[in-house]
Amino acid sequence: MKYSKQEVIQYVQEEDVKFIRLSFCDVFGKQKNISIMPSELPRAFEYGIAFDASAIAGFGDETHSDLLLHPEADTLMILPWRPEHGRVVRMFCNITYPDGTPFECDSRTILKNAVQEAEASGYQFFFGAEQEFYLFKLNENGEPTKEPYDQAGYMDIAPEDKGENIRREVCLTLEQMGIRPESSHHEEGPGQNEIDFRYSDPLTAADNAMTFQTVVKTVAQRNGLFADFSPKPLADKPGNGFHINMSVKASDNVDNMNYMIAGILNKIADMTVFLNTTENSYQRFGSNKAPRYISWSSENRSQLVRIPAAVGEYRRAELRSPDPSANTYLAFALMIYASLHGIQNKIELPPPADMNLYKADAATLATFKQLPGDLNTACMLAVNSSFIKEHIPAAILDIYCNR
Repeated sequence: MKYSKQEVIQYVQEEDVKFIRLSFCDVFGKQKNISIMPSELPRAFEYGIAFDASAIAGFGDETHSDLLLHPEADTLMILPWRPEHGRVVRMFCNITYPDGTPFECDSRTILKNAVQEAEASGYQFFFGAEQEFYLFKLNENGEPTKEPYDQAGYMDIAPEDKGENIRREVCLTLEQMGIRPESSHHEEGPGQNEIDFRYSDPLTAADNAMTFQTVVKTVAQRNGLFADFSPKPLADKPGNGFHINMSVKASDNVDNMNYMIAGILNKIADMTVFLNTTENSYQRFGSNKAPRYISWSSENRSQLVRIPAAVGEYRRAELRSPDPSANTYLAFALMIYASLHGIQNKIELPPPADMNLYKADAATLATFKQLPGDLNTACMLAVNSSFIKEHIPAAILDIYCNR
């Protein structure tokens, strides 16, 4: 349900809400929040709530430390794991300077701008997220270990799959929050799981992906476990992917799927540092269905982009290189801009790579360009990219590549 500001104030009064969490993220997508009391809600809507930005990665230093959070009423969600009496709700926020100017390093606003630019050009994009995570046991001090919760494999069932009840609790919690998961299953790695979502508009999909990680970590902790979304938690096991499904609808009903994919393939190397943000990310490439080469095909999980078996409104392209370390807002924004580049310049899609690239010979592989092999190379490509400089603020690019 989408709420207006007045409806939020009324809801808070009627439903015994005692705390309102104003949520945002830093430039790397790490979630942050500040809690306010119900009496402060009208002020938050009218003027915003100030916070010290100098302590947030990429948000400036002590000389320009004041920024304001402006909650968006239509993102209101109850947090079901908090007490029923004295409830806690959450809203995502836009960030501005004290004079009302949008803060350029607010990645949620960057995605909003990408959506608006696409719509002004006559295109609507839709995203669906598939995030993988490991469940690890805790030690006697409650600290995470690297001991997987189970030794089950791909789509195994209970009792081998011990994560079944965790996934069920996650899905039910998400439903209470108005988010609809599409499917869930055990993944290939020991203790590894995946929950997928139906497609939605870019901002909703990004907000839901952020919420998803919070819910998974919370449910895991309540069950005495640790949920690990890092790209490669175990060196000799499959990494965690963040597979992003994407489709485009044009106002003239022209099918632009091929141009969309071509644009992403054309710009993927430049934007990889924002899709794979840690050195650990690059240990994932080239094995266990994580791509290394810039290629596409239908239904083929050895490719960077695949077109899953689906028809009608469910037809989409799946980008398989990102991992859960990515800032979802920046990832979606760059994918939109790359797609627009492909559509508006009518970039031709190269021939499909209808082969298993994990089993191809060296001569065949030599015909394909590769994704950056490490974080430093990915940074060099981004820093020298006019595409990235056009769409990513210099301050964000600097903090990604000069850590």
